Amino acid sequence: MKTRDATRFAFDALRGYRTRTLLMLLAMSIGVASVLVLTSLGEAARRYVTGEFASLGTNLIIVLPGKSETTGGGSPNLLGGTTRDLTLNDALAVSRSSLINHMAPLIIGSAPVSVRNLQRDVMVVGTTSSLLDVRQWHLGKGQFLPETDIDRASFVTVLGSTLKQELFGAKNALGEWVRIGDRRFRVVGIMAAQGRSFDIDVENVAFVPVASAQMLFNTQSLFRILLDTRSRESIPRAIEHIRRTLRERHQGEEDVTIITQDAVLATFDKILRALTLTVAGIAAISLAVAGILIMNVMLVAVSQRTTEIGLLKALGAPRRQIIRLIMTEAALLSSMGAGLGLLVGQIGSNLIGYFYPALPLGAPWWAFVAAIGVALGTGLLFSLLPARRAAQLDPVQALARR
Repeated sequence: MKTRDATRFAFDALRGYRTRTLLMLLAMSIGVASVLVLTSLGEAARRYVTGEFASLGTNLIIVLPGKSETTGGGSPNLLGGTTRDLTLNDALAVSRSSLINHMAPLIIGSAPVSVRNLQRDVMVVGTTSSLLDVRQWHLGKGQFLPETDIDRASFVTVLGSTLKQELFGAKNALGEWVRIGDRRFRVVGIMAAQGRSFDIDVENVAFVPVASAQMLFNTQSLFRILLDTRSRESIPRAIEHIRRTLRERHQGEEDVTIITQDAVLATFDKILRALTLTVAGIAAISLAVAGILIMNVMLVAVSQRTTEIGLLKALGAPRRQIIRLIMTEAALLSSMGAGLGLLVGQIGSNLIGYFYPALPLGAPWWAFVAAIGVALGTGLLFSLLPARRAAQLDPVQALARR
């Protein structure tokens, strides 16, 4: 029997039991669609995090007080104490290198920001004019913090776009006074609308000079120091310069943690890729369930078509031909189910992307290959038992069952 004849025979058999065929197609398509949708979500999360880290800056180095080993490997600011605080003098010292392009110290706290009878509790960030260059943020109106001495307090502020809208509405806020904590600040700039940038909701922040933030929060310690190197290649040398400089300033102790954008991104990338593979594996279980369904249905089909198989064997069809016919039918079911699953999965991903446009949805190429491969593999594997049972039927006994 030629391949074309075997395929036609399988199609006729599938059309003869339409309800059973539709149920098997549904089971297989659900499995394939699940793999595509879940891998698409996992890959979207990975791309989203990658994009957020890219917004931190191209050649970013972050210096945090405290050694990460003393806090169980986590952020030094969350657990445990620090050996020595980071100060403005430390920030100035590490920035004195040709490898460093920009430096922005950070002090972060929470304080009420009020105008007349309107008040909001928001994050207040003390920093310098270099923060825009380091973080690649954009100013909407006015100017950013003045380029003055880093240790000179200046009572000016730059508001996030949402914070400005809630405090001033459509009114022009430039030149107006706001009260932050117990001090008055003049508004000199408004940030452009740019959403949340990974760790800071830029639209709901008040930026003040770092020396003013020290007075506002009564602290000399920096939350962290952000540095932007002149090139990606200079990052290792810049890190060594930072370590050496702070070690000399801290009596020989290496009591800071230095992280880079690439290191953090690589860690998140590994975690999210493992998560994507895990959820894809969980979804692939449904394909195995569909394969078991195919096996059970094909076993029933063999018992229902005993006479037909007996007639084929009586006409001289060898065992290998019978196995081929049964497995062709299973392969057709699997391939059609996989094709339907690809369509449903793509529609599902598009719907999720429509409701959540911030997620860059799109299943990776290997998910398509894996879904189709697993669908065909399970269909053929689980059809072996029914095929062998059909091939072992005795033609005389099979015909006698009529």
